[in-house]
Parts: sequence; C-alpha cells; structure tokens
Amino acid sequence: MVEPSQGRQPGHRGSDKRFRLAVWVATGLGIGWVPWAPGTVGGAVWGLPLAYAIGRMPCAAQLVTLAILGAVAIPLCTAASRALGGKDDPGCIVLDEIVSMPITFLAVPMSSPWVVLAGFVLNRLLDIVKPPPARRLEDLPGGLGVMADDWAAGIYSCVILHLLSWGGLLSAAGR
Repeated sequence: MVEPSQGRQPGHRGSDKRFRLAVWVATGLGIGWVPWAPGTVGGAVWGLPLAYAIGRMPCAAQLVTLAILGAVAIPLCTAASRALGGKDDPGCIVLDEIVSMPITFLAVPMSSPWVVLAGFVLNRLLDIVKPPPARRLEDLPGGLGVMADDWAAGIYSCVILHLLSWGGLLSAAGR
C-alpha cells in the first residue's frame, strides 16, 4: 500500500482537510495555479474588487478590515506553505498580492480607471522590484514573510498614489 505522503516533499500535508482549505484560500480559490504571473492575475481578479469593496468604508474601518485580513492571512499562508512542501513563498500563493491591493488604495478613491490602473501597476511593480526594506521582509518566518513584503509594496504604492493625487497628476490623467 502506498502511503499518502510518499512522493511528496517533506512537510507536505495536502491530504489534511485544513491544509487543503488553507491552500485553496491562499491560492485565491485556485487562481494561483495559472501558469503565468499568478500574483498579477490574483491581484486583478480578487485584489482589485476587494480594494473597491474596502475602499467604500470609512478610513478607520478600512484600517480595521486590513488588520483583520492580515491577521487571518498570516496563518493561512503559513499552513499553505507547509502543505505545499515547506517552500518559504510558493508562487502559487497569491493571498499576499490580494491583501496588498487594498493597502495600495487606502484612503485613495478609486474614482477613475487611471487611478485604478496607476495603483495596480505601482503595486505589482513594487512587489516585483522590492525596494528596501521590502526584500528583507521576505526573510521573516512563515506566513509573515509571505505577507510582509507585499504589505510594503502596498504601502509604497499608497504613498505614491497620494503624492500623485496631491500633485494633481491623477486628475490630469483622466482629462
């Protein structure tokens, strides 16, 4: 008889229902399995609608919601990483990109396609480039390391969007 764990990487616990659920959620309900740019696809498919929904809340409620999402996402990403063989940040886990998108639009009205496009591109670019200290945040343990560099990308993107808005550049792009 073949053991369920045979042929899998050490630490793979995909047969446990809790771990399967964690993988399902952390991969954006399966979006993370697309063969090309799963983080970008997850950010577009789930992150932007989530950002829009959260953006309709008062700023304080946005912050509380983001804190709750982060608190839930860390253990989910930890469990999913373990279930997927223990790799620190498997590419199929896109919950980090999904949760970082609303951070990008914190207190930034998604009032035009230009604002949405600018925020999305900034978020993805800064997540890929990982300016300091974002790259070092990946070294944090477990799900915290999975999430923290994307939070940094979201914060950087949010600051840049606010500066562009303050400078009138976002409103000028929509004319």
